[in-house]
Amino acid sequence: MVRLRSILVFLVLFKSFGSIIGEEEEKIEEFSEALLLRPLPDRKVLAHFHFETKVPPTATHGSHHHLFPKSIYQLVHKYRVQEMELSFTQGRWNYGRWGGYDPISSRNAKPPGVELWATFDVPQHQVDACWRNLTHALSGLFCASINFLESSTAYSAPKWSFKSFAANIRYGTLPREAVCTENLTPWLKLLPCRDKAGLSALMDRPSIYRGFYHSQRLHLVSNEFDLTAASFGMVLEQTLTVVLQPVTLGSGMISSLGLIQQPSWSLSSLFGREFSGRCVLSNASNIYVQLEPNLVSELMTTSETQQQSDVENLMSQAWSDMSFEMSDSPVRLIEEVYGFQKESSLLYEFSLANYSDSRPFNLEFRWKRPVTWSSQLAPLQASRFLMGSGNERGAIAISLKSVGRSGYAESSVNQEGRCSLRVDVFQVVPWYVKVYYHTLKVFLDERLHNLADVIERINVSPSEDKVSPGLMEIALRLPCDVQLVILTLEFDKGFLHIDEYPPDANQGFDIPSALVRFPEIKTKIHLFEDKSVCKSPILSKLQEESPVLWYTEVLLVPLTTPDFSMPYNVITITCTVFALYFGSLLNALRRRIEEEERLLKSKDTNASGLIGMLLSKLSAKLRGKALEPPSSPLSSKVSYRLILRVILVAGMAAAWQYFFG
Repeated sequence: MVRLRSILVFLVLFKSFGSIIGEEEEKIEEFSEALLLRPLPDRKVLAHFHFETKVPPTATHGSHHHLFPKSIYQLVHKYRVQEMELSFTQGRWNYGRWGGYDPISSRNAKPPGVELWATFDVPQHQVDACWRNLTHALSGLFCASINFLESSTAYSAPKWSFKSFAANIRYGTLPREAVCTENLTPWLKLLPCRDKAGLSALMDRPSIYRGFYHSQRLHLVSNEFDLTAASFGMVLEQTLTVVLQPVTLGSGMISSLGLIQQPSWSLSSLFGREFSGRCVLSNASNIYVQLEPNLVSELMTTSETQQQSDVENLMSQAWSDMSFEMSDSPVRLIEEVYGFQKESSLLYEFSLANYSDSRPFNLEFRWKRPVTWSSQLAPLQASRFLMGSGNERGAIAISLKSVGRSGYAESSVNQEGRCSLRVDVFQVVPWYVKVYYHTLKVFLDERLHNLADVIERINVSPSEDKVSPGLMEIALRLPCDVQLVILTLEFDKGFLHIDEYPPDANQGFDIPSALVRFPEIKTKIHLFEDKSVCKSPILSKLQEESPVLWYTEVLLVPLTTPDFSMPYNVITITCTVFALYFGSLLNALRRRIEEEERLLKSKDTNASGLIGMLLSKLSAKLRGKALEPPSSPLSSKVSYRLILRVILVAGMAAAWQYFFG
């Protein structure tokens, strides 16, 4: 009996010890890296780098970290940041060609320049101070001009456009911020292996910055100040989205039907280098090749008309004998749960665990025949433009045009059985563009509608001169069969002080991109529930629902600009007149004429010498007259010059008094 009791006690202790060890293993830091490649319809390739770093809460794990960047950890604790997103973007996402109804475009298509928003776990009166300090810290960390967002005229406080009814959120953007390697290098230093190993080593600077679109994004979620939070205290997600034009590998051929074949590509042709080994600190290093739903549908249609066996190859894990082929065999094929009855995408996964410097990985993707397809679009295509002319007033117009797809109406039927579409519009306008929000008009299919019939709710914060920008958030309820929606707002152009103009004022002033959001239409990839899929952070992100977003163009508003050359001209002519006036006056007043005459007379006497005196005496005797000293005409000349100078100075003084006095 005693022996049995001791055995039971030993088993209980062993089980508890094993559970403690398991908990400790679960609470360690994690880092993963992945790269997603997607062919685009316009002969380009989308490359999406995804890095994720997780760290347990400080209360259980301590403040010392092996993988998580210390600089970000200090920012979170010093300014009590709950959530933050920072993006550096060069170029504009082409929603019409690259798609607008997929998780990557909804999360990673950002406006040009710098965009920053953050929420803080501080009292309301401390939010602005934390925001200013955060902008200065991020400016020094990423070598950018983010500190310009500290001014109250550069940021706003939205209510529901980013975080639903979050009171402690601030949003700011710099549309004209230039993005270069000085911003990418600090971003790479936040990774455990930096750019020395892993997928980040593929980021060749010339290859990255010659792309048509480039956006580096940093998204941080912190549960450090929530005692009831999940196991991970902070999650840092770093993404780099690039649209590249591949260097063709024997493609560009024209078929018998006149179609141009898509360009083939490889890792070395896209990034200028091969993959030479994963980061040893990462839990997973994978490369995914994604085929869009419309591309898969087109491949199946082409295969049905040409070869029935290609359909079987497409549905199986084959990677050749179709319209394309890949140089390496994928580890597995991941497909959506819709199967092939609806439009679904395919993911080919390549594991990078067994590759190194001695055995580099260079994936090649070759097309066999021309294929044409189009990317999935958002329910409405958004664009924004200016109306009016002149430097006094104008109008802003936001256009929402239907793409003609009826599949979005399935999830938009209300309780009354009517199909409607919810659209949120978020827009920030600088203070010098004085928008009159009471002039808001909504046109549905070119017909003016009552605002109460279309707008569900609205949040407007008018601008205040040199204090805060104008903010507008509108929630629209539109019928699903609408073809064209236009919103117009009138504004006046303000005047700036000469010190408030930028160096390139004649170029114009930027109005940041407006955000069009479809909160009821979610986008995600429906993958099979697999444990390996759930362990991959990038696949988990693709499976998370996110609303469809669309950023409009940046508007360029010309304001009344002074002639900055006039101050230079005035200063130049003023200095010239003063120099002539005072120089001539002082010369006339301070000059000693008698001493100059005596000096010149002595010089003439010395020059003529003894021979001159003898000649003058001889001439006087011949004429029978007495010798007279030689009279110099200098005195008369000097008197005439003095009179002319005094007259000139007096005339200039009179002219100055007449024109400028």
